[in-house]
Amino acid sequence: MTSKENCATVNGKDLSISTKHSIEICNYIRGRNLLKSKAFLEDVLAMKKAVPFTRFNHDVGHKPGKMGPGRYPQKASKIILGLLESLEVNAQNKGLDTAALYIKEAVPNKGANVMRYGRQRRREMKLTHIYLLAEEAVKKKTEKKEVKKEEPKQEKKEEPKKEIPKKEEVKEEKPKTKTKETKTEVKK
Repeated sequence: MTSKENCATVNGKDLSISTKHSIEICNYIRGRNLLKSKAFLEDVLAMKKAVPFTRFNHDVGHKPGKMGPGRYPQKASKIILGLLESLEVNAQNKGLDTAALYIKEAVPNKGANVMRYGRQRRREMKLTHIYLLAEEAVKKKTEKKEVKKEEPKQEKKEEPKKEIPKKEEVKEEKPKTKTKETKTEVKK
């Protein structure tokens, strides 16, 4: 469970971006560092890096580099980048270390069914809700091993090893004479 003390959230309601594009972007940035995710989306806006499309990739061409199908969703990237900046400011207001933040949850959902106005009859608007939660990464405590100064080794004299007889050879000696203990009562 996450505690509210070390995490920051942001909610985007009815954003006019493609739900499919936002799903692909959120799948990519989930679990990554906040600053690296912002840098990635800036590269997408500059058309330097493509967002890998793993789910909605029908008829999507491959992009250069070590990746398969991908696209450069400009509008969705710009709005999600704004949400990430808002998330960073929320974390700063809580006093969290922004360099140690990672995106724990990135949840895009389809928005309301609203029809467009004008000549485009029966065409729905693309509306999306996005919920982002960033948590401060816990640093693992590393135990520092104390380095002991090595003392100069002294030559040890080897003691002759004592031979231990085997169990079969060892026999317990029982006393041969048995003494009977007699009880004497003194009568008065």
